[in-house]
Amino acid sequence: MSNLDDLLHSVFGFDHFRPGQREIVEAVSQGRNVLAIMPTGGGKSLCYQLPALARDGVTVVISPLIALMRDQVRALRELGVSAGALTSGNTDEETEELFQALDDGSLRLLYIAPERLANPGTERLLRRAKTTLIAVDEAHCVSQWGHDFRPDYLRIGDLRRRLGLPLAAFTATADAETRAEIVTRLFDGVAPETFLRGFDRPNITLAFQPKNKPREQILAFAAARKGQSGIVYCATRARTETLARALSDAGHNAVAYHAGLEAEERRIVESRFSREDGLIVVATVAFGMGVDKPDIRWVAHSDLPKSIESYYQEIGRAGRDGAPADTLTLYGADDIRLRRAQIDEGLAPPERKEADHARLNALLGLAEARHCRRRVLLRYFGEEIDACGNCDLCADPPELFDGTEAVRKALSAILRTDQGFGAGYLIDLLRGVANDRIRARGHDSLPTFGVGADLSKGEWQAIFRQMMGYDLIRPDAARHGALRMTQAARPILRDEQKIELRRDTIKATPTRATPLALVAEEDEPLLAALKAKRRELAEAMKAPAYVVFPDRTLIEMASLRPATLDEFARLNGVGAKKLEKYGDAFLSVINGAPPPDLHPARRKLAGSAGGSLFDRLQEAQIALARGEDGTGKPMSCTSRELARLAAQRPDDIGGIARILGETRAQRFGPRFMEILTCGE
Repeated sequence: MSNLDDLLHSVFGFDHFRPGQREIVEAVSQGRNVLAIMPTGGGKSLCYQLPALARDGVTVVISPLIALMRDQVRALRELGVSAGALTSGNTDEETEELFQALDDGSLRLLYIAPERLANPGTERLLRRAKTTLIAVDEAHCVSQWGHDFRPDYLRIGDLRRRLGLPLAAFTATADAETRAEIVTRLFDGVAPETFLRGFDRPNITLAFQPKNKPREQILAFAAARKGQSGIVYCATRARTETLARALSDAGHNAVAYHAGLEAEERRIVESRFSREDGLIVVATVAFGMGVDKPDIRWVAHSDLPKSIESYYQEIGRAGRDGAPADTLTLYGADDIRLRRAQIDEGLAPPERKEADHARLNALLGLAEARHCRRRVLLRYFGEEIDACGNCDLCADPPELFDGTEAVRKALSAILRTDQGFGAGYLIDLLRGVANDRIRARGHDSLPTFGVGADLSKGEWQAIFRQMMGYDLIRPDAARHGALRMTQAARPILRDEQKIELRRDTIKATPTRATPLALVAEEDEPLLAALKAKRRELAEAMKAPAYVVFPDRTLIEMASLRPATLDEFARLNGVGAKKLEKYGDAFLSVINGAPPPDLHPARRKLAGSAGGSLFDRLQEAQIALARGEDGTGKPMSCTSRELARLAAQRPDDIGGIARILGETRAQRFGPRFMEILTCGE
């Protein structure tokens, strides 16, 4: 599979596969059915893009969002790969260009939306295109009970069967149940070769905070990261609007996004986010799937997500370039009640509602975790790690206390009031607040009245929230959200089981800004200049900035300061096409002047071993231009010939003669052989 390594370096500009990528790329390249579950930002797209170049014919990629397809096509074309997307947003010229590439056999990747599979002409088109592989992005969209279900994904299995083609399905999040559904619907129940490549994203910092003036908490979090691209998720459309205004009033570049906006308004926000540095999008979950911006530096939730899978997918949009990224999730008792009610009042069958409650419980367990959050998160996905050192609980362990007695008092109050009241009423009862409501019902005479007077209202709110988090109590939708006890609480009520709780402490959100990138302070001006050059080039193409280079490559430029094209070519993410297109422009920024002109044959060898061989061969031929004694007839080799020698590295004089001819091989051959075989 050395061809795969060559393509990885020459096209994509990487010297090594990321962990787990090679095995997937090899399986897909060999035409095996594949299901790959990889973490967001783990390099999924390369696992079907590279095999598309290694195989004959066209690879069709089924992807859920037009914006994502267009960005990926643009990025591939920047790498010199012939790719196209057939979407409703195409201009006539784009569609004509696409069909021309199909007809002349140059197209390698064709992106289509799942909705196009409803058109009977699509199958004819794929046959005409000589399609040899189907790749499915965001494969979890096939799950009918998943949060991103797309009905047209159900057509993919039939398409695979009718075309008789191998299929490679990719997703970042799929529990065992969803994986089984993918196998059933995409692979007719025949298990493909499955790769589960870990869910850990160690560069992302995990943090949760109980709500305490949530708007101020979000504003403080954003202020510490001013100028960095971020996403704030909200539970309602109205909240996206108010929070976006608050962020704008605080001096941030922020916009709202939700399904209630006109399609054109949403498209403008998506386009701005992909192209602008430092934009904050305040959104409902309508925004996000397919977001491929690698330099999102933070994600915040102003409200608790719907499930642990939703949480994982949403925070996973940060830090795809591998550089540090931060997350913050706010939550409170009202969030828990809302999410429980959404499940209970939904149309799903009872067994599905129980599964959804279990997913929510897993997220609440993460929110109320007492030790390393990443360990709790990964354990849900079947992985075990030691403490991560990159979450709020590892950085600042919480104060814990034996909450058994307090929980038993709360459960007793719930039962003695016939499970008919919410947390606010019960807290007043426990604290002995004899208000009109309590006296009218005679509850001031209950044994539980006043038994919790030693705790403040805030402390009781934290206890009730944690009890809901541990699924000891649930709001009853049939009784307007009144709290009822679950079976899980009975051992605690009977004093058969202890429970440990966290003591909430209200802390100011840190306002120290996270470093914008992994560069030393003295390199920050250069990084800013490189970003300005990137923005200029991207705007000229009307493309996202990361299509030119992602932040990670700019960080390497600023830190390593390459002086030549050879050094520039060794940066991660610099392939042959980008070297040729952008090398001079960025070297001019780094060094204050453009690099020396190189012969085109030499430029093609930049960054490779052949480049240094070329230079040594050139030095040797100059020294031998008049022979060993300096009295011979002048003789030289062309740059193209030296480049062929450097690239092919013949292992005998005969091989050199076939490139240079006998006469020049006699003069230069012995010295050239020393250079080619010994590298001296």
